[in-house]
Amino acid sequence: MADTPINRRSINIVDGKSRAPNRSMFYAMGYEEADFKKPMVGVANGHSTITPCNSGLQKLTDAAIEGIEEAGGNAQVFGTPTISDGMAMGTEGMKYSLVSREVISDCIETCVGGQWMDGVLVVGGCDKNMPGGMMGMLRANVPAIYVYGGTILPGRYKGQDLNIVSVFEAVGQNAAGNMSDEDLLQIEKRAIPGTGSCGGMYTANTMSSSFEALGLSLPYSSTMANPHDEKENSAKDSAKVLIEAIKKDLKPRDIVTKKAIENAVAVIMATGGSTNAVLHFLAIAHAAEVDWTIDDFERMRKKVPVLCDLKPSGKYLAVDLHQAGGIPQVMKVLLNAGLLHGDCITISGQTIAEVLKDVPDVPRADQDVIRPIDKPMYAEGHLAILKGNLSPEGAVAKITGLKNPVITGPARVFDDEQSALKAILDGKIKAGDVMVLRYLGPKGGPGMPEMLAPTGALIGAGLGESVGLITDGRFSGGTWGMVVGHVAPEAYAGGTIAFVNEGDSITIDAHKLVLELHVSEAELSKRREGWKAPAPRYTRGVQAKFAFNASSASSGAVLDKF
Repeated sequence: MADTPINRRSINIVDGKSRAPNRSMFYAMGYEEADFKKPMVGVANGHSTITPCNSGLQKLTDAAIEGIEEAGGNAQVFGTPTISDGMAMGTEGMKYSLVSREVISDCIETCVGGQWMDGVLVVGGCDKNMPGGMMGMLRANVPAIYVYGGTILPGRYKGQDLNIVSVFEAVGQNAAGNMSDEDLLQIEKRAIPGTGSCGGMYTANTMSSSFEALGLSLPYSSTMANPHDEKENSAKDSAKVLIEAIKKDLKPRDIVTKKAIENAVAVIMATGGSTNAVLHFLAIAHAAEVDWTIDDFERMRKKVPVLCDLKPSGKYLAVDLHQAGGIPQVMKVLLNAGLLHGDCITISGQTIAEVLKDVPDVPRADQDVIRPIDKPMYAEGHLAILKGNLSPEGAVAKITGLKNPVITGPARVFDDEQSALKAILDGKIKAGDVMVLRYLGPKGGPGMPEMLAPTGALIGAGLGESVGLITDGRFSGGTWGMVVGHVAPEAYAGGTIAFVNEGDSITIDAHKLVLELHVSEAELSKRREGWKAPAPRYTRGVQAKFAFNASSASSGAVLDKF
């Protein structure tokens, strides 16, 4: 990269007498003459007291501000919103979760562009803070770095580690008569002991890990715990790295290439990451203007093994992964196996290979969180793309941790999440059933809500291996079981899932990558006759705008695919 003036954008603000009034606004905030020679660096602060994922972010923002100022920059702080998936799950509020991804990216693009900033540091914690922040960074395309808020520490009860998914599964156990009310209450009270994002390889930790692999977060930062001092130190270091990137004019779109996305997806597969990563990386690639499709995930799955034994289908949490060597150790194993592009550049200016130079070639023998390449958890990745007459554009299934990822059974059809959850808790769903939850896609939900409440209830009821569930909605990163989401086209758009009747035979076959409704095309044609999409659930405001503009889940549910 050719060096450019460090005050590249600041000059544009103050040059010429006609711009003089703009300086007055800065003087009002305490700026001095010398400050106009420094880079103006945005700090997108996701702090809020809405959720523990974000309630520990202010100290990281403060550390980043300190780092920016020490390195010779001016910090300009602005806010971004968050929606807590864990709190909104199973409610109407969950429909705002994916919407918030777009709002966050819009906030960052708007502030960076409107204030003509030289760079931006994004601080985020909860699930949609991650892709929303990355999409905003890529749209603005000034030098940028992501500071993840950090994972939560595990809760404890009766000698067992707890996390947010423990609560949803406990609800199912309690409803099935296998857990007392007192135990359910104690798990609810103890599962979340403090600040930080949900502790397994759920969506937030999946995305933070992938950002590290992408090259836009510092090494080891993605698995640090929010309460630990190293998280603040990393935020400060991130700010200083960003100032150097501003000097070099090293921008996100210089870093986020197709090869870099392959690196990120390789890490997602190796760590057993969330199904949401498929949706979000389709959107991230779109923001970066990189050619990437849903079929690329299947291409990567076939060649990258699952190396890490992490929740929700495994044993360990992100804090355990950190102690075992973190994402750099996973990446070094992949690099040595020829499954990572070592020549990709990172925000520090180093290549991936240079970043990993001193990381051990093999995982430590005293841990079993990260497996060696010749002894993986699974020989192939876990995020499978299923197609068939139910999902011609594709659907996403997490297929690891299942004894037999094949089921054929009668459809149990629900047009909303609440009635499906009630059927599970009332004992009306039996082994061998295939639940169909529809009109929950990007347009139909709207907002493509996550289904952790019903999937957690199935696990808690002991039906996780024996009941199938398909939906045009999404799943939490904490979901596992015989489940298939992101079915596209969605029901609201006239996809085949809209024409499934109660009792129809459905096959989910993760071996053959098939999602099939056993109904003839002639019969389906009859069912389609006269069909009209239901009336919109929202006709004004952010939900209506999202429903009107959202693309298919198979292209990331983005709002600007025109």
